[in-house]
Amino acid sequence: MWPGARRIHVAPSPGSGPGSQQSERRQEVSKMSDVDSDEAQLEMEEFPDGDEEFFEQTYIPNYGTMPGEQEQVTTDLGPYSKEATYLFGPKSGLLTANGTGYMSRCMVEFDGDEDSIYFADGQRRIDFVLVYQEEHKKPGDKKKMRSILSRKRKRAVFQQNLRTSGLEIEATRSVLDPNCIFLKLHAPWDLLCRYAEILHIKLPLHSNDMKPKTSSFNCITKIFSVDEDKIPPEPEYFTAPFEMEHINSFQTVDHDSFFPPATRSRIVKYILNRCEYKRGCSSKFGITKLLDSKTYSAAYPLHDCKFNQKSSDQTCHNERYLLYEEWGHPKNFYKLQPLDLIRRYFGEKIGIYFAWLGFYTGMLAIAGFVGLICFIFGILTLDHNTWSKEVCDPEIGGHMIMCPQCDRDCTYWRLNITCQSSRKLSVFDNYGTLVYAVFMGIWVTLFLEFWKRKQAELEYEWDTVELEQEEPRRPEYEAKCTIPKRNPITQEEELVPYSAFGKCMRLVCGGSTVLFWISLIIASVVAIIVYRLAVFFEFSVKLRDKISDLEPIRDYVTPQMATSVTASIINFLFIMLLNILYERVAIWITDFELPRTQTDYENSLTVKMFLFQFVNYYSSCFYIAFFKGKIVGYPGKPVYWLGRFRNEECDPGGCLVELSTQLLIIMGGKAIWNNIQEVLIPWLKNIIARCRKKSEEKLPRWEQDYQLQSMSKLGLFYEYLEMVIQFGFATIFVASFPLAPLLALINNIIEIRVDGWKITTQFRRILAAKAQDIGAWLPILHGVAVFAAVTNALIIAFTSDMIPRLVYYWALSVQPFGEHSSPTMQGYINTTLSVFKVSDFSNLSKPIYFPSWFDPATDTTCRYRDLRYPPGHPLQYEHSLYFWHVMAAKLAFIIIMEHIVFTVSFLLSYWIPDVPKHIKEQIKRETYLTQKLLHESHLTAWHNKMAATTKSLMKNPESLKVTDMDV
Repeated sequence: MWPGARRIHVAPSPGSGPGSQQSERRQEVSKMSDVDSDEAQLEMEEFPDGDEEFFEQTYIPNYGTMPGEQEQVTTDLGPYSKEATYLFGPKSGLLTANGTGYMSRCMVEFDGDEDSIYFADGQRRIDFVLVYQEEHKKPGDKKKMRSILSRKRKRAVFQQNLRTSGLEIEATRSVLDPNCIFLKLHAPWDLLCRYAEILHIKLPLHSNDMKPKTSSFNCITKIFSVDEDKIPPEPEYFTAPFEMEHINSFQTVDHDSFFPPATRSRIVKYILNRCEYKRGCSSKFGITKLLDSKTYSAAYPLHDCKFNQKSSDQTCHNERYLLYEEWGHPKNFYKLQPLDLIRRYFGEKIGIYFAWLGFYTGMLAIAGFVGLICFIFGILTLDHNTWSKEVCDPEIGGHMIMCPQCDRDCTYWRLNITCQSSRKLSVFDNYGTLVYAVFMGIWVTLFLEFWKRKQAELEYEWDTVELEQEEPRRPEYEAKCTIPKRNPITQEEELVPYSAFGKCMRLVCGGSTVLFWISLIIASVVAIIVYRLAVFFEFSVKLRDKISDLEPIRDYVTPQMATSVTASIINFLFIMLLNILYERVAIWITDFELPRTQTDYENSLTVKMFLFQFVNYYSSCFYIAFFKGKIVGYPGKPVYWLGRFRNEECDPGGCLVELSTQLLIIMGGKAIWNNIQEVLIPWLKNIIARCRKKSEEKLPRWEQDYQLQSMSKLGLFYEYLEMVIQFGFATIFVASFPLAPLLALINNIIEIRVDGWKITTQFRRILAAKAQDIGAWLPILHGVAVFAAVTNALIIAFTSDMIPRLVYYWALSVQPFGEHSSPTMQGYINTTLSVFKVSDFSNLSKPIYFPSWFDPATDTTCRYRDLRYPPGHPLQYEHSLYFWHVMAAKLAFIIIMEHIVFTVSFLLSYWIPDVPKHIKEQIKRETYLTQKLLHESHLTAWHNKMAATTKSLMKNPESLKVTDMDV
């Protein structure tokens, strides 16, 4: 019997014989609801009549053979040899019918070298690791027994097919858990070459002899670059898709280094994704399904060493250690990223993300710096702001009696109680903000155009230019291909998973589901609005009395501010909850649509998630910016929401401060939530796992990695989504909060190091994957850029008081409309607050009590925020001529600003080429060398051979005659 094999003995029931035993067995097999009919038939065939110990099982380790290491073993299976053969598969070749056969050596013992990433022979590199648990069940639980047998059968067939495909497998038992088995996979040289051709993997062909000129800015960037003594720059090569017949044309120094570890793991994962685990059923394949069914508990490539300690193996490059020390450690926050090393270790998909994030952060430094100057300008001009000083002036704002902002229970109030909010507003709402909004419209264009150039460089340097033609189909797509269809390109018939009508129906179902969830978000926004209206009424009545003892903050906590803060917090909680629910729905919809490639899958999911997130995150901000306080009527005839709640009004200074508060809460809360979810939780899980491990024994590399957290299949997707949503906050609403890009810059500097630290220390090694660009995120960023230009123009026109102030300063403050001889802001507050006669209040809205300083006999009017004719005018309470002048100026400003931004953006897009000139030249050079070295070389060799043959025949004509006679 094999070491490590386990036997469970169950005594037969009294009085049972061969006949009754077989009958019970057949009844048991007929009840196997979780096994399909062909498996049930196999079960009955595997247990012949006369077996008296039916439940006696021998569990054989499910791992494969190693070449040259087979030994003959005689088993102690007796009459149960067929069952053992079934567990391995009838054609596995491991066992014969009489229980004698060949199988691999039993579990390879760990030799104590915790840094080793090789098989026990020290020669074959571990390219991938599969992990599963040996399961034991006490006799009697037949359902659990069938489940165990089912998983063992799947593993046996799967591993046999892996061996058939050419992979080599070595099994090792866990040091901490004897029931945990690690299967180490190695892809030999010929297998790598075969799949490198299938996947069109590009490999070095010729050294790059067209290096670009050294930039004059290198002396500056060198300060922030990584230490080249520790991470030397990678040699540059021209590359070409690998072809085995032209292998001598490639830069093959040795077999071990020709295929990088990331490429080896990618090839093995490609095999794992397409390997069947059930004979005769083409839809039962792929490691993903086996992981979902708990047949295997993990599948991952290995890190090459510890993150905080170099490997003792001299052949190890210690790339993980270098990444942590020079990139992931917080001390490197000011350094540029080693993108080539990131790409080599984690693959192009991770590399392109960090390249984009680093480029975006660098561009944010410019936007953040200009925004900080704008903010400083607002602070410096604070004391020179005439309209703000008038609000705070006891002789002006202190004498202006404002009308109640809700019905009956609200009362009159003086304008100067909004002094602090008006001063805060003047910091953001100034002429500097106007210039900054135009600047950001141009900045967005520059960011996108220069990123396209950077992306083109990375596409060429990282060999992803032709990825769309190279990318294979998803296994899930291939499994559903049953409908024949003629390919218009090849004119050959191929199988597809759905017809044109079926594809249309899938898209319709997905689109309608997305619209339903967007409607749900709008409903939640309406609920928040109703909350605002109801709570503002309560705060207006009771807030002053509740905080009367809190003298330091009494002047700051106004009903509007309290309503805004609480509504923003509740809105943020709604956002997080809906995100969690919709995430699963979006994944389910995308799975149902069945995209062809992984890129198509991610692009489809990207569009769905962004549409949802866009509405979810920005809807409340749009309400505050463009709806709140815009349709409120006037005190004698207010507008009601849902026929019951009186519409909210903005502070006399406008809604800009409230919009800034909303942005700050959502951006800050989102950053904190994401860090908790992405960093703190994995870190705590790893800490708990280490605390549970009481043993101080050395662990092999594969078991150390198994203790780490696994990265979600959509982990990188959420990183992109987080940054694009932040990009929207930093651009769409920048006219209301100029510090948004600076806050985004600070967050991103931390984000880069946190993400680097996370994936190098807390997670298993991410499987390398190809990516040509940032996918659907680039057109989304273009859409956000256009939307930002329009939104900022609308914010300045309708949310800010910039245009009314400019109209007053240049037109209404001077004669003949005003009393001043030169433009000034004096009298602006008095001019922009309309007058209402208190006797015109309806019984529904008339206040039921008055403040102590209000005298109904003398105080016969109150003021409100609007531009309407005063009582007694022939058009009383109608919009005044000033209102229409301001409205015309606002529309003119929107048109002018949009045309300026879009014109400059168009010119910049035209002048800045998407692909740098030196990259175009290198692409042409690479194409030339590929043609010359791979294709023309054979033609030249053939010509040389023919010339030599002709020359030989000319020298010896008789040989031709002999040949002819022989023929």
